[in-house]
Amino acid sequence: MDYIDRTRTIRPGEELDLTRLDPYLRSIIPGLDGPMEVEQFPGGYSNLTYLIRCGGREMVLRRPPFGKKAKTAHDMGREYRVLKALRPVFPCCPEPLVYTEDESIIGCPFFVMERIRGIILRRELPKGLSFSSEEARKLSENLLDVLVDLHSVDVDRAGLGDFGKPEGYVRRQVEGWSGRYRNSRTPDAPDFEAVMAWLADKQPPESDRVSVIHNDYRFDNVVLHPDDPFRVIGILDWEMATIGDPLMDLGGVLAYWVEKDDSPDRQVLLFGPTNLEGSLTRAGVIEYYLRKMGMTTKAMDFYQTFGLFRLAVIAQQIYYRFYHGQTKDQRFQMMIVAVQVLEKESLKLIGTSSL
Repeated sequence: MDYIDRTRTIRPGEELDLTRLDPYLRSIIPGLDGPMEVEQFPGGYSNLTYLIRCGGREMVLRRPPFGKKAKTAHDMGREYRVLKALRPVFPCCPEPLVYTEDESIIGCPFFVMERIRGIILRRELPKGLSFSSEEARKLSENLLDVLVDLHSVDVDRAGLGDFGKPEGYVRRQVEGWSGRYRNSRTPDAPDFEAVMAWLADKQPPESDRVSVIHNDYRFDNVVLHPDDPFRVIGILDWEMATIGDPLMDLGGVLAYWVEKDDSPDRQVLLFGPTNLEGSLTRAGVIEYYLRKMGMTTKAMDFYQTFGLFRLAVIAQQIYYRFYHGQTKDQRFQMMIVAVQVLEKESLKLIGTSSL
């Protein structure tokens, strides 16, 4: 059975101007034959992602969303650069083809990359696809193995030594995301002040490990081989990638890691099959990752809480656009529920922490 990730017709108001895009791409990318067709990938809440077909070739275009955007978010050039640098040393990156800041083409900067054709697992498994308990464990371990591979890339060898500032990384993240939350808070959103104060107070010592970190690593940003759904062949959505403490990336993974026995509230945060029978628990994820990386830490409560908070900020920034009528995408309306759940989960973790 074919479980390849499917596209849909483009959402109203998010169309691309093919009269300008078509000739531009043909002038830059050699060998494009036949009529150009564009559809949209349905997943994702941040940058918009389109499938471009031209003859037998499939490419993916990424552009920022419509409406108000965070000052440093949705940087197409940054995402293109990290793919260009990582591709030779980390083959799970898509191959980038072209980037432009010329807004006369589709109204914003954008980039195009080759499509990695495969299976993407979302909240619900594709019809007909299932995993036994042993297979679910293997799937979750394989996902973490690729994260370990990414965090083991030699930053300097990849040409990304100046891609971020690892010194003071945790402090800047806590301060930066706290500011973003306050700037995007709407009247119906929780204030998160207790969580932000705890994160500011409980920051761990500076890490001696510096890694390329994806910053949004989860099942529905991973492409699996079409004939082997345990094998990761691609990682998508590198818009927030940087270099810094890899445990901050693990904290982000754990924010998305919903367990089988979690409360119905937390099940709202499910973005992939982490709640299958046999899948690793969050404690199992921590143990497996630290062992593979040869690391130890007493501060996982901090990294997990920050991961939950950061996810809440992302959800709130998305909801802000819907609240102020800057997008017609009805999926955004429910983001406020996620924000409320994430504050509750953050406070629960803080309440049981020994830090």
